[in-house]
Amino acid sequence: MSELDPEFYDRADAHIHLSNEQANKIDPGKVSASMMFAAARFNAWLSAKGFESGDQMQEAREDLVSYFCDQYRAMLEHHLDEYADNFDSFMGAK
Repeated sequence: MSELDPEFYDRADAHIHLSNEQANKIDPGKVSASMMFAAARFNAWLSAKGFESGDQMQEAREDLVSYFCDQYRAMLEHHLDEYADNFDSFMGAK
């Protein structure tokens, strides 16, 4: 990941806070699915802003998919390791 701007974690925390609120009302798996859908939709829009045509965007499709999947995988692996390493304190295990 490139250099983070000062508000990076504030924005991420705002998304997490909203998801936690929703997860108190419905199945957290459904919240996760909605969050992933929203991230994919937003990233498609963000990507489209960088092109002059749909054909141009389609030509870059595989590179775009690889970039976003690689970024997500790295972030997910980091957080899975962090939760495994700190399971008792993060999950309140006894």
